[in-house]
Amino acid sequence: MPSEFKNEPLTNFEDPQNAKAMAGALAQVESELGREYDLLIGGSRKKTASRINSIDPSNPGSVVGRAAKATKEDAEEAMQVASEAFESWKSVKPEERADYLFRAAAKMRERKHEFSAWMVYEVGKSWVEADADTAEAIDFLEFYGREMIRLADTQPLTKFPGEKNDLRYIPLGVGAVIPPWNFPVAIMVGMTSASFVAGNTVILKPSSDAPVVAAKFVEILEEIGLPPGVVNYLPGSGADVGDYVVQHPKLRFIAFTGSKEVGLRINQEAAVHREGQMWIKRAILEMGGKDSIIVDSGVDVDEAAKGVVASAFGFQGQKCSACSRAIIVKSVYNATIEKIVAETKKLKQGAPYQSKDISQGPVVNESACEKILDYIEIGKTEGELVHGGMRAAGDGYFIHPTIFTDVPADAKISQEEIFGPVLACIKADDFADALRIANNTEYGLTGAVYSKNRQHLETAREVFHVGNLYLNRKCTGALVGVHPFGGFNMSGTDSKAGGRDYLLLFTQAKAVSEKI
Repeated sequence: MPSEFKNEPLTNFEDPQNAKAMAGALAQVESELGREYDLLIGGSRKKTASRINSIDPSNPGSVVGRAAKATKEDAEEAMQVASEAFESWKSVKPEERADYLFRAAAKMRERKHEFSAWMVYEVGKSWVEADADTAEAIDFLEFYGREMIRLADTQPLTKFPGEKNDLRYIPLGVGAVIPPWNFPVAIMVGMTSASFVAGNTVILKPSSDAPVVAAKFVEILEEIGLPPGVVNYLPGSGADVGDYVVQHPKLRFIAFTGSKEVGLRINQEAAVHREGQMWIKRAILEMGGKDSIIVDSGVDVDEAAKGVVASAFGFQGQKCSACSRAIIVKSVYNATIEKIVAETKKLKQGAPYQSKDISQGPVVNESACEKILDYIEIGKTEGELVHGGMRAAGDGYFIHPTIFTDVPADAKISQEEIFGPVLACIKADDFADALRIANNTEYGLTGAVYSKNRQHLETAREVFHVGNLYLNRKCTGALVGVHPFGGFNMSGTDSKAGGRDYLLLFTQAKAVSEKI
C-alpha cells in the first residue's frame, strides 16, 4: 500500500540553489524552442499537413513549439484505437493502473523545474505560479492513484442473510479530455490521469495555447510504459476535432475545463442521442467564475488587501478562482482601497523567464488581450479607474493590473467573467449587503470573507453560495486533497477535483448479489 497522501512541497526560489536549478531549466527549455510535436495515436507518432504554433506570449515573435493539427480523420482513427484499447485496459487491475500514476508522479518530480519552465514560456506564468501548477499535477497523480486503490477495496454494504453482495466501480469507456491553457499541467494531468486510472481510455485534446507542455506529459506516459492507445494526443481546433469527438457515438464522457459558453455547448451536444450510441454521455464540466472577496468592518485591512491583490492578480487574473470583485463594507472601504492600490503598485511586470521576482507576466494571447482591454474601456464608464487601465510597454501581451472603484453591483465588469487583471471594487452598506452582492452573479465557484465577527463567518458558511469558500484567506490556491475544487450554477458541475468523490465521475457502480 502507498503511504498516506501528502501535498508536494512548493519550491522556495529565495534559496540560491533552487533559483539556479530553475534558471538551468529555463535555459534548457529555451534551447528546445520551436521543435515539432506529432500526434500520438495508439502508440504511433503521426505528422499532419497543418501545425498549431504555440506562441510565447511575452514575445509573440518566438514559437515555443509546433504541434500537429489533427483532422476529423485523425479523430476517427483515435476513437477507434481508444475503443479497441479500452477492451483490454478496463480489465487491468486497479492497483496496476494506480502504479502508472505513481511512476508518472516520480518522473514529473524529477523534471519538476523543466515542466515549470515550459509554462513560463508557453503561457507566461511566473516562477512561483508555474511551480505551484507542476506541484498540483504531481499531487493529482499521487492522490488519484490512492483513490483508485481505495475504490477497488471492499465497499461497505448492509449485510443480508443468505446472500453475498459486493459493489465495485467499473470504467465507463472512451473519454475526451479537453483541458484549459491556464493550468496547462495541473488540470490537464488531473483530468487525464483520473480518466485512465479509473480504467477508461482517453483522447486528449490540449488547448491550442498550450499543446507543448501537454506533449511533454504524454512523453512521460510513454516512458513509464503506459500501454498504447490508453492516452492519445490529439491537438486540433475545437470546431473541427473537438466537435467531432464530442458528438461521436462511441464517446462515453467528456471532461472539460474552460469557458461557460464552450462548456454549455459541450453539455448540449453530449445530451443528443446519436445513432449507434448505447449510453447517456457524461459531461464533467468546470466553466469559470466571477469570484468575490468580502472585506468586513473591523478587519486588518493590510491583511485583507494582500489577500485581494494576490487573488486578483496572480497569473494576471487568468484563473477561474481569481478575485475579480472586492466587496468592501463602507466603514473600511476607503482604507482598504488605499491598501489594495499600494500593494498592487509593488507588483513587478515583465517576461517571467527574466527573473524570479517578476509576478506579472503577459496575458495568454492577442485575442485575450483585446478582450480584456475592451472590458477596461467599459469599466471606465462604470466605475472610477484608480490604477492601471492600459496595455503595458513591450512586444508581449502585457496589461497593467487594473483597479476600478465605486463599481455598481450590476455593472458589466461586476457580472461578466473578464479573465484578466481587472478588479472591480464594490461598496456594501453592511455585511448582509455584502453577502447579497456576492451572490448576485450566475456563477458560484470561489469566494472569501475577511472578518473578525464569528457570527458573520458562520452566516457566510451557510449563505455564500460557492463551491469553495475561504475564510480569512485568499480565494485562490486550492490544494489537492485539502480543498476539493468545483463550483455551483454556471461554474460547472461541481465536480470537486482533488476530492474523494472525483473518481466516481469517471466510473459506474456495479452491484453483484449471489445467493448462498
